[in-house]
This record gives sequence, C-alpha cells and structure tokens, in this order.
Amino acid sequence: MIEKHLSKWRNREIARTVFFFTVIIVMILALASVPRVSAPLLLAYVISLMIRPGVPILMKLGIPRTLAIIALLMGLIGISAWPITKAVPLISDEARNLQFYIPKVESYITNRYVVVKKELKEKAGYDLNDSYLYDFLENSNKYVTNSILALPKWLASLLEWVFLVPLFTFFILKDGIVFRDILLNICPNTLFERFYSLTHEFGKKIGGYIFAKFVEASIIFVIITAGLWFLDIRFSFLLGLVAGITNIIPYVGPVIGAIPGLIYVLAEYGAGGTFAAIAILYTVANAIDIAIVFPILVSRIVDLHPLVVVVSVILGSQSMGVLGMVISIPLAAALKLIILEIYQSIYARRNNSSF
Repeated sequence: MIEKHLSKWRNREIARTVFFFTVIIVMILALASVPRVSAPLLLAYVISLMIRPGVPILMKLGIPRTLAIIALLMGLIGISAWPITKAVPLISDEARNLQFYIPKVESYITNRYVVVKKELKEKAGYDLNDSYLYDFLENSNKYVTNSILALPKWLASLLEWVFLVPLFTFFILKDGIVFRDILLNICPNTLFERFYSLTHEFGKKIGGYIFAKFVEASIIFVIITAGLWFLDIRFSFLLGLVAGITNIIPYVGPVIGAIPGLIYVLAEYGAGGTFAAIAILYTVANAIDIAIVFPILVSRIVDLHPLVVVVSVILGSQSMGVLGMVISIPLAAALKLIILEIYQSIYARRNNSSF
C-alpha cells in the first residue's frame, strides 16, 4: 500500500517537473524570439530592482502600494526627462553633420594608403592590393550612411522604449510577486527550496550586473565626452556616446569605441598633438575602467574567474556575435549558480545517505 502511494507520488512529481521545465523553456524561448519586447522588459526589471526599496518606505507613510509605485516611477521619469530631451536633438544634429566629414576621412585614409604602399614597394618590394582599400572605404561609407538613415528608426525605438519601460516596470513592481508565486505553485516539491533560492540569487546577480554595466558605460561616456569637449573636438557628445555604448561589450568594446574618435581626429587634425591627446584620453578612460570601475562594480557581482569571463565572451561571440558577447557574462554567472545548486544538492544527498 505504501509502495503504491510512493509510486503515485513519484509519478506526480515527475509529471510536475516535466511541466514546470516545459513552462520555463517556453517562456525563455518566447522572450528570446521577441527582442523588441524582451529588451525593454529586461531594462524594466533592472529599474524595478533599483526603486523597489522605496515602495515599502512610502507605504509606511500611509501611501497605498499602487500609488507609491506610480510616485516612484513619476519621480524617475522626471529625473530622466531633462537629459533625454536634451540628448536626442543633439545626437540627431551631430549625426547629420557627421556625413559631411566622411569624404574628408576617406581622402585622408586614401592619401595615407598611397604613402604606405609606395614605402612598402620601395623598401620591401611588396605591392599592396588596392581592392582592400576600396572595399574598406565602400563598406565604411555604406555603414555610416545606413546608420544615419536608420537614425529616425532608432529614435522611434527610443520613444517606444520610453513608453514600454515605465509600463513594464509598473507591472513588475505591482504584480511581480504574483507571477513568482504562480511559478512556485507549479514547481515540484523536490525543487521548491532550490528554485526559490536560485531565482533570488539569479535576480540579484543578473540585475546587479546589468545595473553595474549601465553605470560603467555612463562613467566612460562622461569621461570621454567631457575630455573631447574640453579639447574642443566636434561631435564630442556622439563620440562619447559611442564609447559608452560599446564599452558594454567586454574586452573589445573599449577598442571599438575608440576607433571612430581616433579616425576622425586623425583626419581632421593629423597625427600631431591633438591626436596624441585624444589617444591618451581614451587610454586613461579605459585604464580607469579596467583598474577601478570594472573590479569594483562588475567583477564582485558576477564572481567569475577572469579566464571563465574570457572563454564566455569568446563562446558568446562565436554563437551570437556582438549580442552574444554582451550577454555571455550574465549567462555564465547564471550557469555557475545552477551548477553550484546541483552540486550542493548531490553533495547533501550523499551526506544524508551515509547516515
């Protein structure tokens, strides 16, 4: 009789486990297939982690939970509105003006190429293939032109995010606990405690990592923009923004972010003191990031060995390109949590069976 009940219980737990993981996998695949929704949802989740502590504080003052959430969101929107309204027209103007400098940059690169080609032929007897230069110029021109033409689309996406992110943040703060409880209700009893602990740690680490990368990118943006502005370099805001955004990509991001600024300054001012000053600016900004910002903000949160980070970034690049490089570290941190949880579960089971 007891064995029969145990058999039914095991079958029920197996069925619940299969159903539970099916729901989780379907949710992940659904979100991954719609980045237009999942990307602002992820940002909303990070924002909710930032302002969530303020909700109980306002509730203690007698403000209902819903009104407390709305008040915090309105305050955040008010703080963010001024820099966004100033930045959007500035980015648009600088991007339009940038297209007039493209021929100048192309001319400089072509002239330098002719000099290098001549020196190589005279000193080493090697004749460069001109097709590489023309392919590079054509692809670069096409990329910049497409980026400028796509600017209205990016601005439209930004406006869409301005609407979606506060909306998602509101419902995450208001109904996030309900959604978590639904998952816990369908979670098998054998996995309940582990799943609860795992989701808590996962949310803390991933949310903390994304927030840390945002702060890191903002610091680089401020340093580069302020430095370029102080040196009286045109497009300082746009070049600083590029440096900040590309800095999100681990390791290679800072190099990618420095290239547009260095090429522009080289074409505009030549290889003189201004170019050296800009090169030093980018080097100092990245040194501050590597030596201070990244270890304090990012490394402590994900708690991964540098070798694991490097391998994760390479694998992410191979599988999903730039997006893979960006999400590789939080995915590696999540995988580490899962592996540790499984290991601790097996280790605890062995200890129990030995008694």
